[in-house]
Formats: sequence, C-alpha cells, structure tokens
Amino acid sequence: QVQVVESAGGSVRAGGSLRLSCAASGYTERWYCMGWFRQAPGKEREGVALMHARHGDTYYADSVKGRFTISQDNAKNTLYLQMNMLKPEDTAMYYCAGTQLWYASCPSESRRYKYWGQGTQVTVSS
Repeated sequence: QVQVVESAGGSVRAGGSLRLSCAASGYTERWYCMGWFRQAPGKEREGVALMHARHGDTYYADSVKGRFTISQDNAKNTLYLQMNMLKPEDTAMYYCAGTQLWYASCPSESRRYKYWGQGTQVTVSS
C-alpha cells in the first residue's frame, strides 16, 4: 500500500521560510512526476512545484517562482519544498503528490496525480 506522508507545516510571518518534506513508501513502480500542490479555502487545488524524476525538469507556478525550490533525495525517497520570502497569499493546505504514469513534462493538473499525502497547513501572517 502506497503511503505518502508530509512533514508538519507551520506558521510564519511574511518574509519567513519553511521547508516541507514528503516521504513516500510502499510502491513498486517509480513515480515519474511528483510535486507539491496547495489549496486555500474557497479555491481550487493548484500545482505549485513539480519535478520530473527521469530528467529532473521542474515546474513552478508563476506565483512562487524565485521563492520556492523543489528537490528530492532519492536515497531517502523524500521530496522537499523550500519556501522562502513567504507571503500571506501562500497560506494554504499543502499536499505532496505523485504519479507513476509517464509524461514528457509533468502536468500541473491535480487530477493527473494518483497518490496524495494527507496535507499539511502553512499559514503566513502579515
């Protein structure tokens, strides 16, 4: 059974930093695309940062470019999201997700991802 577990989020003031991690286990086929999504109250879930496991290409939402960095530690099957210069509008539930389907470039639509963590809250105050 596939398990995806995110680290605890947190509350920070605007301009602060947080790092999220996501550990995945229990799968027999590698994930080709994995990444972080977020959902704020009343809004749709959006892809924030995605990474292609084969060629390492990354995707960032325009709203986080230059501030967020996605990375992985293959040895630990762990995915990270470093979030710097956080803004109040970054406040959301953050989810780690992955898919074993092949894509030439990772899609940003959440419906393309099969495996999901339980979500972790990130709150940024002004």
